[in-house]
Amino acid sequence: MKRRPLWKLSIATSAEAEDAVAELLAEASGQPVSSYTDVETRQALVATYLQARPAWSIGWRADLQDRIKRAGAAGLKTAPGRISLVRVRWEDWAESWKRHFKPIHIGSALMVKPSWSRIKARKGQAVIVLDPGLSFGTGQHPTTAFCLEQVVKRRRIGQAQSFLDIGTGSGILAIAAARLGYGPISAFDFDPESVRAARANARQNGVAGRIRIARRDLTKPSGRPAEKYSVICANLISSLLLSERERILAHLRPGGTLIVAGILKEEFGKVQAAYEGAGLRLTASRTLGDWRSGAFLSEVRILDSSKTATIG
Repeated sequence: MKRRPLWKLSIATSAEAEDAVAELLAEASGQPVSSYTDVETRQALVATYLQARPAWSIGWRADLQDRIKRAGAAGLKTAPGRISLVRVRWEDWAESWKRHFKPIHIGSALMVKPSWSRIKARKGQAVIVLDPGLSFGTGQHPTTAFCLEQVVKRRRIGQAQSFLDIGTGSGILAIAAARLGYGPISAFDFDPESVRAARANARQNGVAGRIRIARRDLTKPSGRPAEKYSVICANLISSLLLSERERILAHLRPGGTLIVAGILKEEFGKVQAAYEGAGLRLTASRTLGDWRSGAFLSEVRILDSSKTATIG
């Protein structure tokens, strides 16, 4: 059966603004989005693929452009901010992703590859199969790559280590943890589409039974005592990392590791000060382009806003 053409709605922007623009495009279109960043030019293309031509009115386009301008006014470099709508064949859509997304090797321990790749894993290397176009988070972005590297580095073979993924997106970090032998593993996201995608990706990789994936709003109390985890990944914007520090740290075991990413490099100092002020110690950090990520080690005790509290 001949497939109907797809409509590609995209925004060209900077690598710095990739996450913010992806969120606003998802909100405007009501569809999951994918993004690709050219490492050399630092330009990003955020896109969604639609099965029917959207109502491309002047007002709708003006509203989308206004959202991009507001993001720029908030300090993000959104240029060029170019919006385009083009019709593409299914074959063109599939082949474009095959050109952009190649397998990623996280040392000798982990490989992330799309389903069409025929590259075989090295001996002892865990594999995650994850296709772009379904949800955000394929390991290509520097913040996700840092998290994957830290998940690999923090694994202690032969030891029981629990894992929590806050803002799971595609579920890639939780799936990586399952492949590497962490357990138990929990993941949550506020976006219902991300939760559905994460569960589908976990099933595809044969680890659905090992990951508890739920929809949850980090900014609201869960109504039950916080479970403690050996390693936590929080790939979130800096404002959330700052405002929800106590809720995040309530889940961290003494001696555990908190991996944070999704932070613009000029904002990392505030995040570092906040978590070091809570008794954690920065043990690893990396800046790539406009992004800086870090890993913090919990000592025996951490601080909340008013008192010292023992974790455990």
